[in-house]
Amino acid sequence: MQEYSYMDLYLPRGTSRETARQVLTEHAEYGHWELDRLRLYPDGSRRVRLRRKIIRVARTM
Repeated sequence: MQEYSYMDLYLPRGTSRETARQVLTEHAEYGHWELDRLRLYPDGSRRVRLRRKIIRVARTM
């Protein structure tokens, strides 16, 4: 079973779609995060949950 690490972001009301895209793209490219969930609220704010795999290295002897 895969294990994931999660990060929650809050993008306030008034954040443009382009700015939101840039923020999520930077997290994806440099932090290896992927989009798990995005919720757009009626007031225009967004809650974003990103996830990335936790890689466990097995010891070899």
